[in-house]
Amino acid sequence: MRVGFVGAGRMGRPMVARLVAAGHEVRALGRSAAARDALAGDGAVPVASLAEAAEGAEAVVVCLFSDEQVREVGPGLVAALPEGAILVLHTTGSPRTAEDLAALAAGRGVEVLDVPVSGGPHDIAAGRLTLFAGGSKAALDQVRPALAAYGDPILHVGPLGAGQRVKLVNNALFAAHIGLLADAVRLASALGVPEETLLDALPHASSASRALAGVASRRSVAEFARSTGPFLGKDLAVARALAGDLGADLGALSPAHDVLAALDGVDT
Repeated sequence: MRVGFVGAGRMGRPMVARLVAAGHEVRALGRSAAARDALAGDGAVPVASLAEAAEGAEAVVVCLFSDEQVREVGPGLVAALPEGAILVLHTTGSPRTAEDLAALAAGRGVEVLDVPVSGGPHDIAAGRLTLFAGGSKAALDQVRPALAAYGDPILHVGPLGAGQRVKLVNNALFAAHIGLLADAVRLASALGVPEETLLDALPHASSASRALAGVASRRSVAEFARSTGPFLGKDLAVARALAGDLGADLGALSPAHDVLAALDGVDT
């Protein structure tokens, strides 16, 4: 496929490399000469503008850090995409962002998919990044050959916006797991069990989880929370706002988030 790519950073650049290795033609946006040189080294065609990234593309993938950044570049991409192309949004954010861009795209024969991801660069390198896709199943099937370069499983979870809703719930639960682990470490300390001893033992027991595996790898709940805070914090803010708008609440997840927020240096 001919794929445009916007956001070739910590997560995006390994996606670009996997797309190229799978035989796709990738036009990747690089804001600086150094970034474009790096992308050329990965086998992509480096470009300097959104219009160039979208030129002749069957799909354009957006993998930026924040929802605000997607809102900044989205209208320009929609305007530049050729008829029949698909805009794939990997950035975690508000479902309304995808819906607003889809409204702009409706008259242009362009479709939008919200496809937030779960995992990290190591999952991309292994081709096992989890993708939650919202939008037309036909559009998803059209871009599946490209997404399969780094995504497995690729889960169609419902109409446009559903991918973001599932990802926000996932991140709310993941953050709550970290908060619960902080309380578990506090309890263990009161019982005379050091944190490192607890983190050596629990991954082998029934309480194991991805959050616990991440914490155990850092040897500290607080250290893991600090490393994930910039990503989780923005997503939890969106989850709270969305829940409030829809008259829902975070229930038992909320106290665990409060524990997480109380860790030194962590802002959720």
